[in-house]
Amino acid sequence: MGWTHSASAVLASFLASLVEFVEALTIVLAVGVTRGWRSAIAGALLGAALLTVLVAIFGTSLQLVPIRELQFFVGLLLLVFGMRWLSKAILRASGVLGLHDETKIFARQTEALRLSGEFRNIAIDGVGFITSFKAVVIEGTEVVFIVIAVGATGHMLLPASLGALAAGLLVVLLGLVLHKPLARIPENTLKFSVGVLLSAFGVFWIGEGLHLPRFGEDWVVVGLIICFGSTALGAVRIIKHRAAFQRGLSK
Repeated sequence: MGWTHSASAVLASFLASLVEFVEALTIVLAVGVTRGWRSAIAGALLGAALLTVLVAIFGTSLQLVPIRELQFFVGLLLLVFGMRWLSKAILRASGVLGLHDETKIFARQTEALRLSGEFRNIAIDGVGFITSFKAVVIEGTEVVFIVIAVGATGHMLLPASLGALAAGLLVVLLGLVLHKPLARIPENTLKFSVGVLLSAFGVFWIGEGLHLPRFGEDWVVVGLIICFGSTALGAVRIIKHRAAFQRGLSK
């Protein structure tokens, strides 16, 4: 496979992981502040270890499936993931849905943890450990599917995994330095970009699985990214224009 596949795989995996890890970090920080940092870090590390094992097991086993069937199945999976992320990003960018506010989420999680029972200064707090573990596993499971799907079809599991690992390390380092939610990261822009990339990958692999002819070899992926991106941006403009028009009629 060409450099376009490797670069796109790393980028899609990195951006998708960045979004999910930022959300997980918000919860882990809330656990650390309210229930103790030992519990928060221990739960997060165990969750990360579990996700690593899942990638190693299922990523390797998928390569035993015949390549054409695998490409078609993974293409459908990526297209579903991509369109779900992209549709929500379009609605948030156009103002139909509210944007995520990590600071508010942090405040809600902190208050909920304070009300979940008395915290005792012990080695590992059960509530904090489980909450941190669940946050990493739940937010990271979607990343695992994306990493496996992006990497398995083109034998790019290592580049996709490296993209996710880089995102995880970046979020951890920022969390250690800042000790607060990463509210300034443009989460919706990231989800918009990931949705475009995954949707483009999905269509490409569906075409590969169906033996559809393609022109331009690996550059087809770039063309699909441009098509999905421009269509999504156009949809945002249309929704905003329609909303403004309806507001004008209501006055």
